[in-house]
This record gives sequence, C-alpha cells and structure tokens, in this order.
Amino acid sequence: MQTFVMLGSILMVLAVAIGAFGAHALKSRIAPDKLKVYEVGVQYHIAHALGLILIGILASLYPEEQLIITAGWFLVAGIVLFSGSLYVLSVAKARFLGPITPLGGLSFMIGWVLVAVAVL
Repeated sequence: MQTFVMLGSILMVLAVAIGAFGAHALKSRIAPDKLKVYEVGVQYHIAHALGLILIGILASLYPEEQLIITAGWFLVAGIVLFSGSLYVLSVAKARFLGPITPLGGLSFMIGWVLVAVAVL
C-alpha cells in the first residue's frame, strides 16, 4: 500500500534529522545516560520506519489481507508512543510519559505479530 511506503519514507527522514540533532546539538547538552535513551528512540524509529516500507510492499503483495494494514498502523503508533516518549523523556522532565513507552513497545510487537499471522 502506497500510504505505508510514503509514511515510512517520511518517518525515515524525520529519524535521520532527529538522530543528527541528537548527535550534534544534544551531545554536549544532556547527560550521557539521557543521550543513550534518545539514541534508543532513534534506533527503534529507524527500524520501524523501514518496517513500514516493508509493510507497504507486503500490502501490495497481499491486497486481501487487512491485517497487514492494521499492522502498519500499529507500527506508526509504536513510533509515536515509544520513540516519541523517549525523545521527550531524554530532553525534558516529563516523567508522566514514562508509562507511555511500554505501550509503544507493545504496539510494535502487536504490529509484527499481525504481519506474521497475515502472511501465514
């Protein structure tokens, strides 16, 4: 499905920009442990943005499988919840976002399980 290839590509551009920002602008401004949290967010952001591109390709190969489309939306939610919360947690004192991060991880896992079920 074209939508996920486009979203994955846009999210990849954002991941590269966010990663570069962290490497250049934040490196000397936040504690090393906070930078590590930020880097984990970038790592998962990149991996799952690439996953969205894959899901877009799979959706065109399996057009009757609605689970693949649902999986894609779970990956989008995962990027926003998991990576987004890690970005904010690393640069701001927004502890209330801590419980959001596992929901993003759960979204990633649900998305990948749905892909596996859809292609079986």
